[in-house]
Amino acid sequence: MKFILFLLAFPLLCSGQEDLLEELDGELKADNSVRAAFKGIKIVNFESTKLLYKKDFYFVVSHRFGSVKYGFDDFFGLDQAVTRLQFLYGITDGLTVGVSRSSYQKTYGATVKYRLLQQRKDGFPFTVAGYHLIAANTAMSKDDLPKMEFKHRLSYTSQLLISRKFTENFSLQLMPTFLHENYVVVDTQDNSQFALGVGGRYKITPRWSINADYGWHLNRADASPFKNPLSIGVDLETGGHIFQMHFTNAQPMFENGFLGQATGDWGEGDIYFGFNLTRIF
Repeated sequence: MKFILFLLAFPLLCSGQEDLLEELDGELKADNSVRAAFKGIKIVNFESTKLLYKKDFYFVVSHRFGSVKYGFDDFFGLDQAVTRLQFLYGITDGLTVGVSRSSYQKTYGATVKYRLLQQRKDGFPFTVAGYHLIAANTAMSKDDLPKMEFKHRLSYTSQLLISRKFTENFSLQLMPTFLHENYVVVDTQDNSQFALGVGGRYKITPRWSINADYGWHLNRADASPFKNPLSIGVDLETGGHIFQMHFTNAQPMFENGFLGQATGDWGEGDIYFGFNLTRIF
């Protein structure tokens, strides 16, 4: 718990560092490319079109408390928290790779994100990136699933990320998504699934922005208890850090989890508070 409190306070203790906002906020480069549609690598749950610069190294701590629905019974979700640790590295300015581990279903993941097209002033109107995840659910047990093989632990996600920075303050993004789970919880659910995500960012001050994203699952089984993920939050930018705080109805923080297994319901107050803390090296 002390570690989490330290991470929460750490961005506010770093004002003496060289401020990276100018680098992060550079809208127009010498080649007329438009940058910084999003400051964080994630909008909230969904990946943004932002990539790391060459040789940049990011450490990302994502924390999601349990549902606030039960109030003081579990101290508004404190007793049911899950954490994801992620390490990202910029191979080039247009290619980022990463590895992660989430306490939700003890999931390990490997990711790659790459830029396909760049928005340019008086030129191509969008930034387009590809994103892929392979994840392994190591919590699955042969005691519960005697016929389970290693392949059943695996799931895959592929996304096309399409963003546009309309103004200095406002950006939107679409995320057509394909995901495949070798093992599905609901028998009638197709292993191959499709979704469409939409997200946006509105900057309200030089350091603060409001972010939101939503995932529309296109072929969810009729008998499925899972919901479409809706997330709303704010971003705070400090020297060397990006701190995101949000509410969402999905506790999992990897794509197959929040798109395929979101259980919360905003209408019933069944939502989760969380944060993403990005440390830039």
